[in-house]
Amino acid sequence: MAEQQPLVLLVDDEEDLCMLMQMSLSRMGIKTHVAHRLSEARKCLSENQYDACLTDLNLPDGNGLQLLDWINEHCAGLPVAVLTAYGNMEIAIAALKAGAFDFVSKPINPKHLEQLLEKALNKPTAASVQTENTLEYKMLIGQSLPIQQLRITLKKIARSQAPVFITGESGTGKEVVANLVHRLSNRNEGPFIAINCGAIPSDLMESELFGHKKGSFTGATQDKQGLIQSAHGGSLFLDEIAELPLSMQVKLLRAVQEKRIRPVGSDQEIDVDFRIISASHQDLDALVQQGRFRQDLFFRIHVMDLVLPPLRERGNDILLLAQHFIQRICNEWDIESKSLTERSKEFLLNQYYPGNVRELRNIIERAITLSDGSTIDIQHLQSAPLRRSAALVEQSELAAPAPAAGLSAAACAPKKLPEEGLEPFLENLEKEILLNALNMTHWNRTLAAKKLGMSFRSLRYRLKKFGLDTDEEE
Repeated sequence: MAEQQPLVLLVDDEEDLCMLMQMSLSRMGIKTHVAHRLSEARKCLSENQYDACLTDLNLPDGNGLQLLDWINEHCAGLPVAVLTAYGNMEIAIAALKAGAFDFVSKPINPKHLEQLLEKALNKPTAASVQTENTLEYKMLIGQSLPIQQLRITLKKIARSQAPVFITGESGTGKEVVANLVHRLSNRNEGPFIAINCGAIPSDLMESELFGHKKGSFTGATQDKQGLIQSAHGGSLFLDEIAELPLSMQVKLLRAVQEKRIRPVGSDQEIDVDFRIISASHQDLDALVQQGRFRQDLFFRIHVMDLVLPPLRERGNDILLLAQHFIQRICNEWDIESKSLTERSKEFLLNQYYPGNVRELRNIIERAITLSDGSTIDIQHLQSAPLRRSAALVEQSELAAPAPAAGLSAAACAPKKLPEEGLEPFLENLEKEILLNALNMTHWNRTLAAKKLGMSFRSLRYRLKKFGLDTDEEE
């Protein structure tokens, strides 16, 4: 039996444009119906079963957002793309937030239109839905309410092409969630390219992101494909996007809006098709107010929000994650699995985890190394550096004055000292400030020293003092 021809509804009052789109889609083997008014579109949708809809924002008797609302109510699940005038990004983003699948700027680029329809018509099969359900629980471990809500949100944005912005403390798993967004989307057969914007030297940033032509600068002996082009057909994840220099923010904005890039030293642009997913542990809104992040780029990437909960707010997920890490690490090391004692479980549940899931894994890995038997007990966990119980943090926050600039409330000294005395308390506080700076800079000691206002040698001395020096080169 021949596969049924897809049917798409085109809604626009420009007859010439509708004819042009019909010709383009016909070459793709797609059948189309045309409506020139909002009322006509509603009638068509009531009488026919469509696979996708393209609608202009401005219609004689209404607008595309009204049609989008009607479709969300009466034809839930139908992919809707909106046609926008060139440069009218605010309305396009409003449409994405209202549930549009994607948007196409006028004048229509036939190639972009074709790429959009290919994604919109890529419907999930029963097997892929089953895989998605498995992926959600395999990659997002936990049963706490915040994680359950996160899974629901992921389902909603999975099949959209809208940009996704992920926020959360360091170590909460932003790259894992970004990868899950990609794998649940209809771009899952394309590449997932992850870039840490804070890890690329500023003088190499443009070449790394956009590529370069041979001879475009000293040492460029051959053409190089940029990381953005490497994401063609898939998803581009920009972690710590706040670290991008303003000059790169301008170029990135154009790449996201126009889906075109120009390699360094080239006089030609290259079409790229990618979905942008970005993340930061910093407050981008505050950075925009300070002039350190472009407002137009902020609005362009800040369409769909995902907020990742800190580990301390996930309750018994801590033990589920601990067991997961134990099993994985023991498998990797080819040793017999170990179990947690009741005392060790209670200990893990009462930690504050400033480094979140990443820190928990480090604790477990260290404990497995120190445990000679088949169990992990409290002494194996206590030897991990920088432990601080949630109860102590809560006590400190209640007793502490307002934090100084650059320090968290948890890092401020409380008025009431703990029982161990002044010296141990001050040492623990110094350790925590060091850890906070290291986590914020992804353990780049040079940047951490700069953030703390001390020399690299002074930082190195303190790291050795507390047993934190990994002896790794920067």
